Amino acid sequence: MARPKSKSAASKASAKSVRKAPPKTTRPATRPATRPAPLKGDAEVLARIADALERLAPRRPAAPDLTVADAYIWHPGGQLAPVPHVNRVGMSLLQGIDRVRDTLVENTERFAKGLPANNALLWGARGMGKSSLVKASHAAVNATYARASKRGPLKLVEIHREDIESLPELMAIARASSFRFIVFCDDLSFDNDDTSYKSLKAVLDGGVEGRPENVIFYATSNRRHLMSRDMIENERSTGINPGEAVEEKVSLSDRFGLWLGFHRCSQDEFLAMVDGYVSHYGIKVPADELRREALEWATTRGSRSGRVAWQFIQELAGRLGVVLKD
Repeated sequence: MARPKSKSAASKASAKSVRKAPPKTTRPATRPATRPAPLKGDAEVLARIADALERLAPRRPAAPDLTVADAYIWHPGGQLAPVPHVNRVGMSLLQGIDRVRDTLVENTERFAKGLPANNALLWGARGMGKSSLVKASHAAVNATYARASKRGPLKLVEIHREDIESLPELMAIARASSFRFIVFCDDLSFDNDDTSYKSLKAVLDGGVEGRPENVIFYATSNRRHLMSRDMIENERSTGINPGEAVEEKVSLSDRFGLWLGFHRCSQDEFLAMVDGYVSHYGIKVPADELRREALEWATTRGSRSGRVAWQFIQELAGRLGVVLKD
């Protein structure tokens, strides 16, 4: 006779019979998200934002027009300002510098012809025609050869001493041009704590790119090594190896293949400068009186140079009512 099931067993059996599998839930199919169509007002706002960003962004400088002049002044930022009329004197008026004159003109002419030529450093006494010779050589070579050549006239670009660090930017513009350039820096020198000479060293004869084939560098200075004596002595006294410190300073002038020295002129050379100006501008004055006044002028100025001779001619012409026109 079968035993009746206990209450606990009966309750478990009934629970199993009542328990059912949970119904399967089906997720609704996902619909692709749809973006609202842009409104006309949104497009106008985006256009205004784009215009504002364009105005804020720095504009690339336009390529300089190198056909409007033969001489330019360099301003950092890619601007070459043309010089319609160069302040220069004629080659025939430069007296007492025949040797350096012939050397620089020959070097400039070789460069204009596409032949190898050297960077030139014109150093020496003040007022003896260093910068005048650079400008006169540029004009003379253009007149006799370069202007009629396929390469076109030489371009004289003056860079100010304080803008030397922007030389790589100027070299990039020159490298992309078909013209040939004389980059000219007047009264170039460096003082204590001035490290911009390192940029000049890299451009002249160093760095990966080096100096472009169509660029030559002319500089004038009262110092042969472009450094003051105090600057070199300071490097010698504070450097770990004084010899190496001085070598780094002096090596800048070694980048110039031509060193053209200008020295104080004699009395005869000074009078020859005065006579050249008087003849060129047609100033009528007795020879004895001219000589006496010229020597007196040089004595009061304490020096004899081409600049002093020109200042005397300006005084003389103004007193006699003569207009100095080339």
